[in-house]
Amino acid sequence: MWEDWGVQNINLDGMQKPQQEEGMRSSSGKLSDSGYQNAFKAQIRSYFDQIAANLDRWNQRNQYYYQDLDRLHQFLIPSGSRVLEIGCGTGNLLAGLDPEVGVGIDFSQAMIQIASAKYPHLKFYCLDAETLAPEDLFPVEFRFDFIVLSGVLGHLSDVQQVLTRLHPFCHSRTRIILTFHNFLWQPLLQLAEKIGQRRPQPPQSWLSMTDVLNLLQITGYLPLRSSRRFLCPKKIPLIAPLLNRFLAHLPVMNHLGLTHYIVAKSQLASNYRSYSCSVIVPARNEAGNIRSAIARLPQLGSHTEVIFIEGHSQDQTWDEIQQVIDEGHPHFTLKALQQTGKGKGDAVRLGFAQATGDILMILDADLTVQPEDLPHFYEVIATDRGEFVNGSRLVYPRSGKAMPWLNNWANKFFSLAFSFLLGQPIKDTLCGTKVLRREDYEKIAAGRNYFGDFDPFGDFDLLFGATKLGLHLVDVPVRYQPRTYGSSNIAHFREGLILLQMCIYASRKIKFF
Repeated sequence: MWEDWGVQNINLDGMQKPQQEEGMRSSSGKLSDSGYQNAFKAQIRSYFDQIAANLDRWNQRNQYYYQDLDRLHQFLIPSGSRVLEIGCGTGNLLAGLDPEVGVGIDFSQAMIQIASAKYPHLKFYCLDAETLAPEDLFPVEFRFDFIVLSGVLGHLSDVQQVLTRLHPFCHSRTRIILTFHNFLWQPLLQLAEKIGQRRPQPPQSWLSMTDVLNLLQITGYLPLRSSRRFLCPKKIPLIAPLLNRFLAHLPVMNHLGLTHYIVAKSQLASNYRSYSCSVIVPARNEAGNIRSAIARLPQLGSHTEVIFIEGHSQDQTWDEIQQVIDEGHPHFTLKALQQTGKGKGDAVRLGFAQATGDILMILDADLTVQPEDLPHFYEVIATDRGEFVNGSRLVYPRSGKAMPWLNNWANKFFSLAFSFLLGQPIKDTLCGTKVLRREDYEKIAAGRNYFGDFDPFGDFDLLFGATKLGLHLVDVPVRYQPRTYGSSNIAHFREGLILLQMCIYASRKIKFF
């Protein structure tokens, strides 16, 4: 990026023109549209072939910038994933992701030779991304968990064609990660090039965030997350950390970030089938609601498993659960466990650990979120219109008994705070009903050491983990009703303070990392 110039001076204007250019001209002597495209591509290939031998030295001299790119991708991509990188260069980024299967392609033969020598445990191919086909990577299994395009969009002669070509390499959970420069930096980067602080660049396209989001939409991708980062590419003590870690993520300042990034998923690779479901019902002092929960719960998917988690009740909750299970149910599998730990978070983890369904659901035993609404959650997951479904109590009318005005405004405040922190809009973070696939929960649990055991409620452990995985978060409106039995177990003021602490915690782990 901000390379110290002086390793090898390449005169782009004096670069040898590709021999095939003569065959690209029309009868008028002018280059045809395809001729211009091929000439551009040949010029870019020639440029990267010439700089390949010294590219690592330039990158090393400016490792501060590249370390941030590595840190971003390592945050988004768990180690042990199947990763395809388009425009892999000498393979450093791909190797830093520690993939189970790592495949890099680049149309520069010189780059591929260097990458293959440096990282023999990875697979590298000299291929053109605009003509890429699954059989080109045979015998590699060609469906990947992540596809990375870092800093290559501006060098492609047909971005739309490349994005279209990537669909066959996607399964329904594949994430496409694109990073590119903010076009507002173009004058400054060109100045840096003229004064020798940046290596000369070949001709390239400058795409805005809107341009790339539009290209993703018209080629069949759903953008899940987009943002900007990095205000100071040079490692200036005190100033650079302040700008890059904190100010770059604040509103307004965020629009000035050098690095744009987008996480998207293919909409053409959706996997539609019938799923089994596990409904986890945390219950403390809810004896009067246990029987209603089962009576009102619809059958979900191919099979429904209901797991009650009783937590140190002072009424007859456990006895009621045992009686309901003894009576049995013709359509459900019923289970019950008692907590040794405390809190809803512990109850949710215990229930999820015992669940066998493909889809995991949380239904609070107070039934303020109605069991009858759970099919709406199932439908979103089963049709792949969302991957983490969060209930929202703030859409339909609700009584003051169900949610007093102070609670209502607190919910809206935390909704705005967490939407900013998570980088995705979420209307009601405090709704207890959340739904996700079991395979995604297992990934969240496996990566829990990144956040630690910080959440007594369970909701935010899931939200933060889903954000780090890049899951598609969506809200489903629910009809929120007053409880008909017992009283709330929530200590509003004390737990409000805990939520504020969690906002600060999330800012360090997700936003200002």
